Amino acid sequence: MDNIKILFDAAVSEVESLRDRPSNETLLMLYSLFKQGTEGDNTKEAPENPFDFVAKAKYEAWSALKGKSTDQAMQEYIELVEKLKS
Repeated sequence: MDNIKILFDAAVSEVESLRDRPSNETLLMLYSLFKQGTEGDNTKEAPENPFDFVAKAKYEAWSALKGKSTDQAMQEYIELVEKLKS
């Protein structure tokens, strides 16, 4: 297992113990970076329900990262968690 994956897994665990709840925008960024870092580009279908705003926001946030490498997404996730911890 390479170093970035170890740091990423640690950051994922640390998110749950943050002192303050991140804003919805930050949570969306964490979600999209996590998905890009673990699954790569979004290949899922867009949500069908036009009133499911949460699913739509998640889909669009993840899709916006298309082309970003999994390692880069993991690194950005780690950096964001470190920023949230301080």
